[in-house]
Formats: sequence, C-alpha cells, structure tokens
Amino acid sequence: MSTDTERAAAQPTFAQLFTPKLVTVLREGYGLSEFQRDLFAGLTVAVVALPLSMAIAIASGVSPDRGLFTAIIGGFIVSALGGSRFQIGGPAGAFIVLVAATVDRHGVDGLLLATMIAGVVLITIGYLRLGTYIKFIPYPVTVGFTAGIGVIIFSSQLKDLFGLTLQGKEPGEFVPKLLALAEAASSVNPAATGIALLTVLTILGLKRWRPGLPGMLLAVAAAAVVTAAMNLPVETIGTRFGGIPSGLPAPGLPPFSLAKVQAVLPDAVAFALLGAIESLLSAVVADGMSGRRHRSNCELVAQGVANIGSALFGGICVTGTIARTATNIRAGAHGPVSGMLHSIFLLGFMLVAAPLASYIPLAALAGVLAVVAWNMVEKNAFAALIRSSRGDAAVLLATFALVVFRDLTEGIVVGFLLGSVLFIDRMAKSIEVSTHTTLVVDDKADASNGGRAAYDPDIAADPDTVIYRISGAFFFGAAAAVGTVLDRIADHRRNFILDCSAVPFLDSTAANVIEGAAHKARRAGVQMFITGASPELRRMLMTHGVRPPLVRYKATIESALLQLKGKSAAATV
Repeated sequence: MSTDTERAAAQPTFAQLFTPKLVTVLREGYGLSEFQRDLFAGLTVAVVALPLSMAIAIASGVSPDRGLFTAIIGGFIVSALGGSRFQIGGPAGAFIVLVAATVDRHGVDGLLLATMIAGVVLITIGYLRLGTYIKFIPYPVTVGFTAGIGVIIFSSQLKDLFGLTLQGKEPGEFVPKLLALAEAASSVNPAATGIALLTVLTILGLKRWRPGLPGMLLAVAAAAVVTAAMNLPVETIGTRFGGIPSGLPAPGLPPFSLAKVQAVLPDAVAFALLGAIESLLSAVVADGMSGRRHRSNCELVAQGVANIGSALFGGICVTGTIARTATNIRAGAHGPVSGMLHSIFLLGFMLVAAPLASYIPLAALAGVLAVVAWNMVEKNAFAALIRSSRGDAAVLLATFALVVFRDLTEGIVVGFLLGSVLFIDRMAKSIEVSTHTTLVVDDKADASNGGRAAYDPDIAADPDTVIYRISGAFFFGAAAAVGTVLDRIADHRRNFILDCSAVPFLDSTAANVIEGAAHKARRAGVQMFITGASPELRRMLMTHGVRPPLVRYKATIESALLQLKGKSAAATV
C-alpha cells in the first residue's frame, strides 16, 4: 500500500507536465549574462533560418514570404510554449512533398485549413499524453524516412538547379518527375547551373575552412550580387513572385466549410503525424547534445498552437527543425528565449531588407536545399543498418522505397508495422520454458542463508512433481509456443509448479494461456502452483480467472514444495 502511495506521489501533476520550459528557465534565474548568450544564439539561428525558410517555402509550392511567416510566428510560439529548452521551430524540408501535394490538390486556402486542423490534432495528442508512444518509431524507419525525404527534396530542386524549362507542369511523383526533367535536358540554363554550383561550393567551402561563418546566407548573398552585377538571365524571387512584403499580414481564418474540412482531413492528419515525429526527434537530438530532458506532450501542444498561429498569418506547417536546433545549442543558447529572439530577428530582417530579397536567384536557393538534402541522408547509419541484420535492412529499405516511390505517410506506417513485427518475432524467440532443477541455487555461506532448510531427499527427487520456469516477456507473440509446452508437461504428474520469477511482463493473451493450462491440469487431477509472480503479474492472472482454488500462489519454488510435503502450515494465498 505504501509503495502505491509513493508511486502516486512521484507522478508529476498535469500542471508540471505542461509547464513550458520558458517558465522553468525563468524560475531558475535569468539575468543579463543569460540574455546575452540567447541574443547571440538567436541572431546566429536567424541568419541560418532566413535563406532556408524562403527556400523551403518555394520548394513547397508557395511564395517565399510564407516561409518567413512560419518561422516568425510558429518559431516564436514553439519556443515560448514548448517542452524543449532549445527547440527551434519553423518550416522543415521534411514537409516539402506533403505541402506541395496539398497545395496542388486544394490550393493555398486548403493548405492553411489543413495546417490549422493539424494543430488541433497535435494539441489533442499532447493533452492525451500520447507523445511518449510517438517516440517508439524504430531507428531503421527514421533513417529510411529521412533518406527518402532527402532524395525527394533533391529531385524537386533539379529544375531550378539547371534552369530547366518544362513543357507543362512539373509532375509531383518521383519517376514521372525524372522523366519530365530528362525530356527538358536540352533547355539547361548555363547561368543558373553556374549560380547553383557557386552556391553549393561556397557553402561547403565555408563549412570546411570557416565553420563559424553563416555559409548559407553568405552563399545566397554572393549569388545575388553576381547575378545582379552580371545581369545574368536567371529567375529570381522578384521575377517569379514579385518580391516579399515588408511586414506581417493581418491574421485571418481561411475559407471554412464542412466539405472542405473533409477534403483536407487526410492531409491534416499526415501533417500532424509527420510534425509530431519530426519535432520529438529534434527534441531528442537536443537532449543528447545538451544533457537536458524535454517534455514530449508539452512540446506537442506547443507545436499544435504554433501551427494554428502560423496558418492564421498565412504560414505553412511548423515543426521542430534539427539543424537549426543544433545550431542554437552550438551557439551557446541558455534557453527558449534564444528561439523567441530568432523570430524577432527574422521579423527585423523582413522590415529592413525585404526589397533586397527580390534579387535572390532561385538557383541559389535550390543550391541551399541541395546541400540540405545531402545532409539529411545519414550515409553511415544507412550503410550500418544494411550490414546489421536482414530484418533491420528490410525495414530500412521498405521505408525508403515507399517514401520515394509512393507516399511519406505510407512509408512511415508500413515501416513502423514491419519494425513492430520484427520486434515481436525477436521477443517471441527470446522467451524460453525450461525445467527447474530443485535446490540448485547461487552459492551462499551457511550463516548468511537465513531461509536455509535441511536437505530433504524426497523433495529433491519427487517423481510426482514437475517444475518449469518461464523466462522472458510472456505476450501474444510467444503465447502459442509456450501454450504447446504447458499443454503437455503436466500429463503424467500429480503436481505442477510454474515459476514466473523471471517473467517481467505478461499480457492478456499469455494470462489466457495459463488459465487454459490450469483448467486442463485441474481436469486431470493435477495440483498447480504459480511461484515468483510479481504483484502486477498476479493481478493480471487473477483478472483472467487464474485464482484459488484453481491454482495456488507461492513466493518461491521451495515454499510450494514444502506445502506439497506437508511441511508448511501456511495457508494458500
């Protein structure tokens, strides 16, 4: 009873689980030195986020200003309300395919509505405390998923990288896209290709020789200067989109109707699922880098509010961004204030430098995303999983192939199911049912063995008693194999002892198997004992009818043997 009371007292309250990390940091004490660190980190992240936000928005099929709206509004809310100390929110490359497909099917208004619904779904998931389960995505699934996303992002940038001119609209599917691009190969624009190459080489060169400098921003700025100075015939933000506004739009709701909600609901669920996985994966990476721990459900609630806020201002989907979050930590951030300042700096850039964005060549932004796509593919992890085992390799390749050739959500779901089946198979094979040799225990000194009884040869060699021990998690995956053993082991004995001291977990299917074995033993006139069952296991078994007088419970095998021999007066439990 006291143990249950202690467990209840140790459980965090609702308010504790959903207290933003910003409040935690401020309670710890926040002064000028902490603010200075957050100020520098926020500026550093903003410099990285500026070109990325515009590039991701363009690749997603919307105007570049919507990417900035997302980083400003969504990023501020994620940092202010989130459960991760260092999370940076904004548009992410992983959403490019989903967002582009949604815009193609339902238009920008449909995208905004789907983003708002996704926010509601994320808030619901968070308040139902389901965030912990989302983190159970198998590692091969995340590696295959991110690699597939990287391939898709890179393929989506080929048109702007080479300045190709297509006869019709660029297909969204991977194979038709490559075929259409191949047909347009004769329209390669050397100037656009040169700008893209200049951007990529500048980013890689600065990363190697001057890693402290904002490579992406400098590369885009250099490309813009070269394009304007040489009057190169390449597409720019100005020629395609007419520039970006010098401020935020007024908030407003997208057109709403029941039919529209039903139409965009599948896309909204996909946004929510991907956003939850991406944000919690980013939070886990931040935990590993900083030694802190995030609150997953609080983080999901913040992501939901951020998506609703982003859509109100015309932004796209918000999620935690791994690269920008890692940059935030490396820049010396103290807490969530740095993420809020990053959004404020981005707003300042819009207010001051919006006219200059018109000169940015699209080939340069395509070069930025080409580098992002390359970095998304975890080459070493991919190769290691291929070599590790057939099961992991199958999960990895299935996820990767489905993401590239079919659908992102389908890839995640199928990969997760394959990973779950693989885990169940491995766990089922790990359980074993073995005979227990009586009185063979660990070495002990006579004086320290307080429970030591005198040797009894009748107990040691009782032909009417069979003792079996189950070792490992006993669940539905192993139920059939264990049930077959239990059905035959008590056929020719008068007493049957089933030791469960090495069973850490037992589910309802396993409890049903033991119940069936107990009824069969009773019909055969066999007396059955269950020993070593923990309180949780005993509670599960009794719920399924495995209770006295059908079976008797004892703490140890020895105590059951003593009762069988009439040497213990203890009553059955």
